[in-house]
Amino acid sequence: MSPTVATAVRRIALLLGVLLAAERSWAQVFDHSLYDGLLHRHTSRGLVDYDAFAAAPEFAQYLALLAKSSPDRLSRGEQLAYWINAYNAYTIDLVNRHHERASIQNIKNVLGHSPWQDPIVKSGGRSYTLDQVEHEILRKRFREPRIHFAVVCAAVSCAPLRAEAYTGVRLEGQLEDQARNYLLGRTKGSRVDVANGVVYVSKIFSWYRDDFGGSDASIGDFIARYYPDGPEKHILQSGRFRLMEFEYDWSLNRQPGG
Repeated sequence: MSPTVATAVRRIALLLGVLLAAERSWAQVFDHSLYDGLLHRHTSRGLVDYDAFAAAPEFAQYLALLAKSSPDRLSRGEQLAYWINAYNAYTIDLVNRHHERASIQNIKNVLGHSPWQDPIVKSGGRSYTLDQVEHEILRKRFREPRIHFAVVCAAVSCAPLRAEAYTGVRLEGQLEDQARNYLLGRTKGSRVDVANGVVYVSKIFSWYRDDFGGSDASIGDFIARYYPDGPEKHILQSGRFRLMEFEYDWSLNRQPGG
């Protein structure tokens, strides 16, 4: 091979490498800006203006974008952000589709099944139920316990709906912030009664006990990560406490009048 031809081959190979790198970089990012703007405008303290979402053409556009996209091309962090956003967005859509304004538990599909068993989530040419997204994709594939403070089942006792979309580049900080805010919310996340050695927790910790280590002590260790140094944190770390659950409020997480 002549020097001229060899140089040309190297240049072509270099160009192909640049193009492949650009394609991989593009494939690792999903644009959630439509949804992000809606969350900024129509959520407040975790409560949702469902009527505003129903009226916003951007919401239908975002759902269509989710439906035609293939998340398998995304990086791991972007995939996790994608599925959290998809779960939350399709939950809002489900509530609005049934014009429900009291509790998501009032919604039944045509077969009488729960709302979480209706195949309403569209992605990559497939349909999923909310249960499949949560249990088979988010929990099984990613094994990230903090998703329980990010996915929102449209109930007051759920973690609050974040007023921004999750993104791969900011996901770690967003999940930490969600966990901290929920677990330090003393009426539905967790509360430590130091005098009586009782730790009150959300029912999330019994429903998904194995995701948090499977024992009272491991649950205490997990929660302790978010408490400042002091008697409460020490009890949580000691394992010497009795675990009790808050009542779960299934009222819709809607803004008053929204």
